[in-house]
Amino acid sequence: MVNKKYLLLAGVCSLLATQPVFAQEGSQTAKWSGRDMTYRGQSYDVLDTNYVPGFRMKQHRKFLNHQYAFPARPRNMWEIGFGAGLYNVSSDVPTLMAWQTKGGGGLGYHLHVRKAWGYVLSTRLQYIYGVAKGLQWQESRNYRYNSAWKDYYQAAVFENLNQPSDPVFYNYRMEAHQLNLDMIASLNNIKFHKARTAISAYAFIGLGAFAYNTRVDALNASSQKYNFHQILGISNAQTQIHENRRDIQKKLQESMDGTYETDAENERDRRRPEVFNNKTLQFAPSAGIGFQFRLSQRINLSIEDRVTMPWDEDLLDGQRWSEQVFGSPVQTNQNDFVNYLNLGLNFNLGNKRKSIEPLYWINPLDHAYNELSYPRHMQLPDPILPDSDGDGITDQFDKCPGTPAGVAVDSHGCPLDTDGDGVPDDRDKQLITPTECQPVDADGVGKCPCPEGCGTVAPSCGSIGAGSVTFDNNASKIRPAAQAQLATLAAQMQANPTCKVVITGAGNGSKIQQQRSWDRVNAIIEYMSEKHGIDRNRFIFQYGQAGDANGVMYRSAMPGEEGPANVAPPFPNLRRD
Repeated sequence: MVNKKYLLLAGVCSLLATQPVFAQEGSQTAKWSGRDMTYRGQSYDVLDTNYVPGFRMKQHRKFLNHQYAFPARPRNMWEIGFGAGLYNVSSDVPTLMAWQTKGGGGLGYHLHVRKAWGYVLSTRLQYIYGVAKGLQWQESRNYRYNSAWKDYYQAAVFENLNQPSDPVFYNYRMEAHQLNLDMIASLNNIKFHKARTAISAYAFIGLGAFAYNTRVDALNASSQKYNFHQILGISNAQTQIHENRRDIQKKLQESMDGTYETDAENERDRRRPEVFNNKTLQFAPSAGIGFQFRLSQRINLSIEDRVTMPWDEDLLDGQRWSEQVFGSPVQTNQNDFVNYLNLGLNFNLGNKRKSIEPLYWINPLDHAYNELSYPRHMQLPDPILPDSDGDGITDQFDKCPGTPAGVAVDSHGCPLDTDGDGVPDDRDKQLITPTECQPVDADGVGKCPCPEGCGTVAPSCGSIGAGSVTFDNNASKIRPAAQAQLATLAAQMQANPTCKVVITGAGNGSKIQQQRSWDRVNAIIEYMSEKHGIDRNRFIFQYGQAGDANGVMYRSAMPGEEGPANVAPPFPNLRRD
């Protein structure tokens, strides 16, 4: 006999057991978020084609190639489960709960397999075996049309009121096998303010077959009828029983043998003796609601209530007649139905490298929200940064706005001063003034005798401007904004095919900085060569210079200025992405 206190305790313990699992999976998600932008709390990586079946790859390729806005539906696992619960019939005869029955009863057991076809709808095939019992606590005397009682007991007859009648207490034991095909709708997996849910609520409707057999306990161990008044300790003259319902039912169960030896009244034409062991077969729609509690990616606990309504069936309890004495009994026309309240343990089956959890656990908005916050697949336009004076340095970082067109500038947007004498190169008549000959005059000429050719401004190399490219910390990948800047430089070099360009990388504070400086200079030269077709030999490779460690400067080479286009990496073992 099952005690309801034990059932309640088991349910509470199961729910408490879920808390450590939820906390553990939450910390794993946080760890992913800090380590890799790919996940950020997502249920799965939408861009991973391992989850997409072959017949949906055509759609997914279009999605990956930005030809279609929606990704293909991924494979998802199957769910199998089993469980047990309270199995009862709502009918003319009061039901006995599991803890009230003698010799077992009031319990059901089930097995199922479930598959999700979308984020909301799924189907389930479920088999249920149940035994329900019932016992009336009020006596009945007008049962002359009920075949299970009229052959053994004397029923009251209106035409002969003086004829003595035997009181009976209706009872039954109903055994049933049920096979259902359910359509399930998930109610709360679409979330607008969180990634996913740990509790899944659902509702379902089902169609199925219901095979049952009902028997009554009408005779004692000696195959004789019961003397119910003697069992209850009252005389036949008493018309009312001054005891409460449970005491009456308890006395009856203690004195009856519980063999249920007699077939209850049934519809003989609906029985299938060959296949269903003399059980009545009925078409049975059903409906219900349930909740699932996610314990892990593979396991969940469910609480569900199913109401089954066998079609046009009023004999699940073996009784369909009213207790009308003055006149013939009439059918009650109130169909019986079965209630199955159960607790289940469910498992998700499938290769987790190729299949995700069942879709009713997945939030379909997950991918969309992650793309908005951390775009990986979204096509974004190249940013347009204002550069009012056209010197290649955006206004945000330009410390010398308004530089005249064609004037070479440094990484801060100020006119280049190669020899550092304070006179910009565009006005310096002695471009390279030795330090010992400085200070210089207004034309940039030092105190030393003017060498041959001094006194005239060195001719510029066409319209090639100077500028700088900024990299992210520890990275050597060229950003989209810098790509647009280098496209301008490529156009200028193509317009001046005889000019060379000096690429100078800063960063000399450590071996790692020097190697990173080399990587960045090399990345720019390779990009210009491969993307824009500029001959690599037109670049002068310089790295490890003083300055902003995240910047690489470029400028046109001075007349006669030479240098290597290829330089061996200084510390290749320290190379980082």
